[in-house]
Amino acid sequence: SDNRQVYEATTKRIVRDVVEGVNGAVFAYGQTSSGKTHTMQGSDDEPGVIPLAIEDVFTCVREGRDTRREFLIRASYLEIYNETLVDLLDEDEDEDEAVVKDDEKTKKKKKLSIREDAERGTYVSGLREEIVTTPQEVMKLLELGSKRRRMGATRMNARSSRSHVIFRMLVESRDGNDDDDSGNGGGVLMATLNLVDLAGSERQSKTGAEGARAVEGAHINKSLTTLGLVIHKLSGADGEGEGSSGQRKHIPYRDSKLTRILQPALGGNSKTSIICAMTSSTAHVDESHSTLRFASRAKRVVNKSIKVNEYA
Repeated sequence: SDNRQVYEATTKRIVRDVVEGVNGAVFAYGQTSSGKTHTMQGSDDEPGVIPLAIEDVFTCVREGRDTRREFLIRASYLEIYNETLVDLLDEDEDEDEAVVKDDEKTKKKKKLSIREDAERGTYVSGLREEIVTTPQEVMKLLELGSKRRRMGATRMNARSSRSHVIFRMLVESRDGNDDDDSGNGGGVLMATLNLVDLAGSERQSKTGAEGARAVEGAHINKSLTTLGLVIHKLSGADGEGEGSSGQRKHIPYRDSKLTRILQPALGGNSKTSIICAMTSSTAHVDESHSTLRFASRAKRVVNKSIKVNEYA
């Protein structure tokens, strides 16, 4: 299957729902070098899920404007590198230094933190959000952030992702016919689309990672292990989670920044697709089997609290 077919099967309906006020999320999961970034980002000849979703968001918005709805769209691009949050759209970001110098003074870089809000849900405070009006503007932001993402060479991949990234679009809309005097206009619809390209799990013996690469791999594996545990518990595979005994036991969302940020998508108010990628190499049968087990559990997770986000 090519990326267009994958997009049509997993993401297209979610994008339309986001424009109509329902949160959505799509992410690719699998071992390193299995094709996740190609699936999500694509190439000039074969756009991936993220570029196709961006195009579709604006197609749906144009259709919405035909019904006189007014839209506001914002985009952000977040990297999770060694459990540190990095704003990929921040022009002041420096990959190597913890401080930046300005007129012989030093100032700390803007610190990002995870917050929760009744209206916005789980979000990253301090993350730059750009107002966008065309697909071309969004693609420029995507290209800018992708150039800043941590990549590195291993034995298995010349351009291996060394971090998780979340490209987020926040879509707000209101009825253009609404006015203060009539009192019969609808409220504001607000929904978030999370498009996630995960770094792949890896075995040091196969990647040959050393030094900084080994540290990166350890952080990647730890966060993916937490993700797997969250999915395992949500699926009720061990007798826990929703639906097994009527009571929900502890789900370890807070054990990693990735699962904390994606909490609404994994077990809350969101429609979510997970694309599981595998390599056909017989040298990686164990990793492929692990990916299939993850996929099998993920298919049993049901988000029961999905709703249209409408505010007065």
